[in-house]
Amino acid sequence: MNRLIVFVSFLLTLGANAQVLRLNPPLSTDNTSLIIQYYRDGEYEKAVVLLEKVFASANNEGYFDIYFNSLLKLKRYDVAEKTVKKLMRQSPENEAYPVALGKLYQEKGDIQAANKIFNEVISKLPKDEFKIRSLANSFYRFENYDFAVQTFKQGRKILGNDEFFVYELLNIYRFKKDKPMLMQEYLDALATLPQLLPQAQAILPVIFDDKADYQTFQIGILKKIQKFPDAEVYIQLLTWNYIQQQEFDMALRQLIAFDKRTKADGGTLFNAIYTFVDNSAYETAIKAYEYLLTKGKDNPYYLPSKIELLNTKYNIQTTGKPILADLNLLAKDYQTLLDENGKNKNTLFAIKKLSNLHAYYLYQAEKAEKGLEEALQMPGLSSQDLGQLKLDLGDVYILTNQPWEAFLVYEQVSKQFEGQSIGNEARFRSAKLSFYQGNFEYSNGQCQVLKAATSQLIANDALNLSLLISDNIQTPTDSNALKMYADAEMLIFRNLPAKAINKLDSIAVAYPQNGLADAVMMTKAKILIKSNEFQKAADILKKLSEDFKDGIWTDDALFKLGDLYEKKLNDIVQAKLYFQKLITDYPGSMFSAEARKRFRNLRGDGV
Repeated sequence: MNRLIVFVSFLLTLGANAQVLRLNPPLSTDNTSLIIQYYRDGEYEKAVVLLEKVFASANNEGYFDIYFNSLLKLKRYDVAEKTVKKLMRQSPENEAYPVALGKLYQEKGDIQAANKIFNEVISKLPKDEFKIRSLANSFYRFENYDFAVQTFKQGRKILGNDEFFVYELLNIYRFKKDKPMLMQEYLDALATLPQLLPQAQAILPVIFDDKADYQTFQIGILKKIQKFPDAEVYIQLLTWNYIQQQEFDMALRQLIAFDKRTKADGGTLFNAIYTFVDNSAYETAIKAYEYLLTKGKDNPYYLPSKIELLNTKYNIQTTGKPILADLNLLAKDYQTLLDENGKNKNTLFAIKKLSNLHAYYLYQAEKAEKGLEEALQMPGLSSQDLGQLKLDLGDVYILTNQPWEAFLVYEQVSKQFEGQSIGNEARFRSAKLSFYQGNFEYSNGQCQVLKAATSQLIANDALNLSLLISDNIQTPTDSNALKMYADAEMLIFRNLPAKAINKLDSIAVAYPQNGLADAVMMTKAKILIKSNEFQKAADILKKLSEDFKDGIWTDDALFKLGDLYEKKLNDIVQAKLYFQKLITDYPGSMFSAEARKRFRNLRGDGV
């Protein structure tokens, strides 16, 4: 990396001195390219032979960096010293040459002489921002990062403003992996540059090694809060720091204390709760919403908090292994909200959530059917809302044993929204319904059409279903095994996971030579993920990816493994491994682009 920095600096110097080169071109373009190639390949002797011709005739500044560094690499210190001192006499105003001379003394081991030069140059800094930056960049070019930092800090004193050079110092501290100084610079800068918060939140986890680093940072944040008690950015930073340590209740405590101290309306807290939810800290989110509700109905966040409180409880109750009594209480809460606020476009979300509870968790599909049919009659709904309601109603018709009604609804939405995302979704649901019924030819035909859908997710699902059907209808035995698999899929659709797993396990017993093993494994893994049995799901997905390297589900399995290890099993090393394997082995996968983004993020690239 150091060689690259010097090389890039050389190219920049060439650009800065382009006019000099044009007036007095020392070498042909071919020779210039050769010099660059020799330097890049570490063939310094060959580079110096060509460069000496330049300095023998013109002492051309544009080639100084590469010539000087080549001489240092070859330990030709006398030539380097003679060259740089000559240039110092010719251009006494150019601060790069004293820095280069100091670098030479460093290379020779005379640190005292080098530091004397460096300190003297810094002490002569004028009150000129450009010249301060120029000197610091000279230190950086010659890899004297500590003196680059010293230059910027001296520049702040001279200019009388500690807000100067923040970005430059942050970059140097990050490059050096100087955690204490990087932390302090962010803490100092955020008071006046709160827009740096997202950058700090992205960069610090890359250089932090363990919880001790977060705890050290926490001490610094708390000191800033004592100094600036009303500065929201430090509360946001402290909240983030607690979340990184999975200390969600501590984060909430700080947010509530800030809200009370500043007599705020709860906006900062309300916005922070989404972070709790994103991290599956649902219990903490519920406490936060309940606190906001104590502010009363006149508070602007009262109704949004009540809505999000119910939705958070919904997320808790419908994952893992739901408890019937809790589900019934949740359904009553949604009904209460509808009774208090009426059934209208503003409460459509509650109608849909309540219908979903009735249909798939309380097994009261008739209530869900009635609720959705009534919702379709409400005024003021957009065409998209109506289309989505019809799709939900079509699904419920399947539960109430009205497949023909479901088919008609899907077809209606498909035609009304032809070529649009919701129309493609309707067509795919129709294909799935045909699949459940064992009408494989019709289902496959629908999937063939959808393979060209604009939505990549729909197109991929349609392709997978089409391949599944095509590969498993070649013989009567294959078709019968596929029918059992379709029955298992229907049980999953009805949210009967235990029965679905039993049906999946029975396929191999009834048809030992079936070709559905990888599809069965993928389906089991999905059931286990929904039940929060993440390690069991990962074990199945690993076996799938190892045993079926050319299967239609393998890239999907690798992506799910990466996602599970990143978000649920907290193993970043394994997450990177599976994302990288997907990128390398299945570059054409629809998951490849997202896997690449996730892999780079976990590795800390581009932050």
